[in-house]
Formats: sequence, C-alpha cells, structure tokens
Amino acid sequence: MPVGRHGRRPLIALPAGRRVRRPLIALLVAGTLLFGGGAVPAHAEPNEGGTKKLREALEATAKAHIEATGKLNNSKARQKQLGGQVGALETRLVALTAQVGEVAAQSYRLGRLTPTSMLLNSASPESFLERAASLDLMAQRDGRRLRDLTETREQARQAKIAIDAEIREQQKQVAVIAKKKKEAEAALAEVSSGSSGGFSGGSSTSAKPAPRNSDGSWPSESCSVNDPTTSGCITPRTLNALKQTQAANYKRHVSCYRSGGSGEHPKGRACDFSAATSGFKDETATGGDKSYGDNLAAWHVRNASRLGVLYVIWYRQIWHPGTGWRAYGGSGSPAADHTNHVHLSMY
Repeated sequence: MPVGRHGRRPLIALPAGRRVRRPLIALLVAGTLLFGGGAVPAHAEPNEGGTKKLREALEATAKAHIEATGKLNNSKARQKQLGGQVGALETRLVALTAQVGEVAAQSYRLGRLTPTSMLLNSASPESFLERAASLDLMAQRDGRRLRDLTETREQARQAKIAIDAEIREQQKQVAVIAKKKKEAEAALAEVSSGSSGGFSGGSSTSAKPAPRNSDGSWPSESCSVNDPTTSGCITPRTLNALKQTQAANYKRHVSCYRSGGSGEHPKGRACDFSAATSGFKDETATGGDKSYGDNLAAWHVRNASRLGVLYVIWYRQIWHPGTGWRAYGGSGSPAADHTNHVHLSMY
C-alpha cells in the first residue's frame, strides 16, 4: 500500500453502505454494555460496604463472631457428650460400689477365715483342689471389682473437670461475641441509623452446607476456582453459595469476581445478585423485583450458617451475624444503597 506525506497511510474511501454500518455497530456495542447485555455487569457498587475502614471492620467483626460462635457451639456439644459420659460412669459406679460392698460383707460374715485355714479344712484332696480354684477365682473377681471401681471413679472425676473447662470456654466465647457485637455496631454507626426489620420470605433452609473442618470451623480458602459469572476466580465456598442460591430458584443475573478495589469481590468472596430479570439496572427495584430481592436476602440469612455468610446488603439494610439487620445508607444511588441488587459477602 502506498504511503502518503509524513509516513501515514492514505485514508481509503469506504462504500456508502459500510460507512453507515460501522457507526451503527459501534452504537449497538455501546448500548449492549450500557444496558447489561454483555459480560460486564453494570450498576453494581464498586466498593460494597462503604469505606475501606468500614469494610475491614465488618469483615473482622463478622469473622470473629462466626469463629466464636463456632467454638461456643462446639464447646456445648462437647459438654453434652461429657455429661452423657458422667451419667454412664455414675451409673456404673453405683453397681461397682454395690459389688465391692458384697465382698466386704462376705469378709465380715466369714470373720478371720484365711485361705490357709480354708485349705486345711478340706476333707479330701479333691475338695482341697476345688477350694484352691475357688480362692483363685474369688481373688481375681474381687481384685477386678476394686480396680474397676477405682478406674471408674477417676474417669468420672476427669470428665467433670473437662465439663468445668468447657463451661469456662463457653463463658470466654460469649464474652468475645458480645465484644465483637459492640465493635460491629460502632463500625456501622457511620452508615446506619439503627436496627431494622429485615425482610420476610426465603423461609427455606435448603442450602447444602459447605465443607467444614473436623472441629466445625471454616477452612481457609483462596480464590482458586473459576467464577462461572465472570472471567475471574472465586473461593470454593463462594461457588457453593452461588450454586445453592441458584438451586433454590434464584436464577437472575449474578456477578461475583471483580478486579481492583477492596472488599470481598477481588478476593473471590462476594457476589452481586441483580433484582431485575434483565440484568443490573441503575434504578430502584419495585414490585416483583423488590419481592425477589427481599426473598433472596432473607434466604441468604436463613442459610448463613450453612453457607458461611459474612454479611448481606439489600435495600438500605445490612445483615451482620453479630448485629442482625440494621439500616444502611450509601451515597444515594441504587447501586450504593443496594436497591437494585443483593450483595453477598462470604467468610
């Protein structure tokens, strides 16, 4: 191709039809991105949960609350198990004490009868052997009863000590929960005007629980699996929450991973669920869209312990495991006030 002045290629005149189609295609592409038809979600708040300081406080207090609650529940379960052991041991102690009492009573009735005198009083060699065998069995039996009694008493004592330790652990975790609740309320004070009523609906607790550690705690996870809603990644627990949400028939547009900024989205631990059927809209949900968001937010809260939910934001309200539903205010736009989408943050 010939080169014109200044080394630039000359412009080539396009046919009239192509000159018309190019601006039209560009306009259609722009419109697709603007109105949510493309892969890039529109009108979702870039910094969910307010300021960076607030988001960090929400994350820290919610995590601490969840961990303390898990430890509290585990301690209560262990205490219940230990209580059952103590009950069984005490029942066994009653029986063993009665058996040892029989041995003592028998010794008292027989007076100072010794093994030697019993053997010397044998009328025949056969009787001598029978009495010798009986003496051996009695010694084994009585010795075993005494050992069982001593061991069972020690087991019961250790179980009661363990119960006392669990009670102290529970008191400790209750104090942690109360402390983290105050910290969460203090952090939310800058964006919240107080408690709120939350949302009705979403009554099912149908979510399949995410995997936990053997002690009931949540395992640490990274952004390691493909996000089916974007080209990014999410954690396995977030993927489970997404799949369970969709299995509960909440199937409108979702966007999870988001690069840049702070909060849970860049970590693959958050998803935004559009209230509208056609994707994210820069307008406040009303009617059926509002009901859809109400039900979805309530469903996430009801299944929070199964899924590992950190917090939920919807329609000017935020749910935190330590505070429950509280009023929430953003900058005033549908995205900032979360009146067009439900935000879900995961542990």
